[in-house]
Amino acid sequence: MAWLLFGLLLMLFLINVPVAVALGLASMIVLMVQDNVPLMVIVQKMFTSTDSFTLMAVPFFILAGKLMESGGISKRLINFSSTLVGSLHGGLAMVSVVTCMFFAAISGSAAATTAAVGSILIPAMVKRGYDKSFSTAIQAAGGTIGVMIPPSVPLILFGVIAGASIGDLFIAGIIPGFFVGISLILVAYFISRKRGYGKEEKSSLKEVASAFKRAVLAILMPVIILGGIYGGIFTPTEGSVVAVVYGLIVGLLIYKEIKWKDLPEIFISSAITSSVILFIISCASIFGFLLTREQIPAQISEGMLGITSNAIMILIIINVILLIVGTFLETSAAIVIMAPILVPIASAAGMDLVHFGVIMVVNLAIGMITPPVGINLFVASNIANIRLEHIVRAIMPFIIVLIIDVIILSFMPSISLFLLDK
Repeated sequence: MAWLLFGLLLMLFLINVPVAVALGLASMIVLMVQDNVPLMVIVQKMFTSTDSFTLMAVPFFILAGKLMESGGISKRLINFSSTLVGSLHGGLAMVSVVTCMFFAAISGSAAATTAAVGSILIPAMVKRGYDKSFSTAIQAAGGTIGVMIPPSVPLILFGVIAGASIGDLFIAGIIPGFFVGISLILVAYFISRKRGYGKEEKSSLKEVASAFKRAVLAILMPVIILGGIYGGIFTPTEGSVVAVVYGLIVGLLIYKEIKWKDLPEIFISSAITSSVILFIISCASIFGFLLTREQIPAQISEGMLGITSNAIMILIIINVILLIVGTFLETSAAIVIMAPILVPIASAAGMDLVHFGVIMVVNLAIGMITPPVGINLFVASNIANIRLEHIVRAIMPFIIVLIIDVIILSFMPSISLFLLDK
């Protein structure tokens, strides 16, 4: 029955059936073949999988990100980032990454980070003499940090599916997110220096202070949310609601860049994005039910441990699998499909569940800039009005450094777990 399930799923993927529909349809067909399973199970599993207080954090963090994206936050963060690193070689390229790091702590989404920052910086970089393909590539790569630095929607999904603490996952994602950001900045610096991309004027302390003052409300948001979660003031789900209220107050009443008439469009856009993710989860729950019923994760775990019991080799195999899966599946879909399979293997190999969650998200983030499904590449190329194939060569150095980052994070768990004191 396992071969039928995976065979149907692969066939549906090959004919471009949407991931959520493919998961649900393949599972339904297998359940119909098994006469002893009532089809009412499908409805029950789809409903109960999303009937979760913890999972409510997903739509609220998405809405908070949309509010901050529309509220003039990206412009203020770019100005502040420019005063920090704009005077170095390839200053604007570095500004792109630094701003993505700030915006990642607000949006929780890689695509939103790429769009919000790229819509301003890609045209600005091209105007200053940067190659268009390089400008697009650095923005797409910087956008991947959006799912690493909390709040992160993929980390929430992993926590819900794997039963890991979302608060711990958020804290564990901070240092790896900054680590990846710094590595991308170094690549941008060396490429820019080699190609002679210019510097910006050095900002005075007064200009830095002024830019910080204008951006301080945006910078404070992750401090308030993460501080509240880790300080035990509120749960991650309650923190997501606080983020929405904060975003409304800042964008609507303080910066005043969100008008009352803009709210319906923001709410509808957030609802659509949330519904897509929740529909994937609900359909994947049927798939997960079948996997568990047929004991497929246990069989895969036993098979892999039968090949090798070496924890290092197991971790290498898992990383390779995730890199391949991330190339073809959207991150949320990949997590809901692969987490139930890989978590038992990681646990059997003695890996910390929080550390594994961070590795999984960073791994899958590489797929966001890898053809053919790289969503960040599509977002950035649409902004730059450049064909996808023209970016492939420019994105390769960033893919290589991200793979190196994954290897380092995999074999140095202290980077992820340092703030948790584990």
